[in-house]
Amino acid sequence: MARHADLNMLTALDALLTECSVTRAAERLQISQPAMSSALARLRRHFGDDLLTRAGHSYQLTPLAARLAAATADVVAAADQVLSAQPDFDPARSRRTFTVIMSDYALTVLGAAVAALIDRQAPHVRLHVQPTTRQNVDQAAEELREVDLLVLPHGIVTGLPHRNLYQDEWACLVDAAAGAELTVADLARRSWVLTYHDGTAITTAARELRTHGIELDARLVVESYTVLPALIAGTERVALVQRQLGAAMAETGRVRLVECPFPTAPVVEAMWWHPGHENDPAHRWLRQCFADAAIQVQQ
Repeated sequence: MARHADLNMLTALDALLTECSVTRAAERLQISQPAMSSALARLRRHFGDDLLTRAGHSYQLTPLAARLAAATADVVAAADQVLSAQPDFDPARSRRTFTVIMSDYALTVLGAAVAALIDRQAPHVRLHVQPTTRQNVDQAAEELREVDLLVLPHGIVTGLPHRNLYQDEWACLVDAAAGAELTVADLARRSWVLTYHDGTAITTAARELRTHGIELDARLVVESYTVLPALIAGTERVALVQRQLGAAMAETGRVRLVECPFPTAPVVEAMWWHPGHENDPAHRWLRQCFADAAIQVQQ
């Protein structure tokens, strides 16, 4: 935009192009709807373009607006980083809220250790954990403009800064009364419970199985790991789970963990972040907390 356009207009533009709604954009910026309508009118005059055009009961971006959307989001994110930058970060005094996307598996493995470190070092800092979904994984680069970390295994997202946290292995989860061994034929015969088997397939379990020629009879697909014991106990169903998670589930006595009857590739869990966070002292502290927690749980 021209030099006379201020940052508030850029922020309004970003909200409008993201929400495709004057009402939702106003709610996002916590301003009145008339004020947002006025901002849209100014932006339309500036660009000589409608930016948002009505399509039935909703709005859609004009071709120019679609081209502006990604660039505007990047500029606003960069401006936020600049304006919130501090020469250092004192965790003991900070009241910052960090947002992290992670599955219930990663939360089971890392959550308690991370929370303990934050409690000890930063008693006023808040950690907001959001669940992994197909949408926020497919759009990881965009999500990480506003989210601090995405905890996810390798093989799903690429092209973003990351740091490996820990390594895990695959094992089979079956009913507690099942035998201590499984064959490949058993796995092909049984009904499977798959996790996140949609779009990006956040878990690589299905790919791992098909690598070994096992065609799945997937009767149940769930977007959670921690519900698996309830779906497997007392049945012939089986699931492929990360060993650390499966071991915790087996402690309930309802299910048991059985070795896979074939070699499996390791699960390498990592944390991913937006390049704009790279040199933020607060963000570096958060990443170190996760790295330290990962060391603790592997000991």
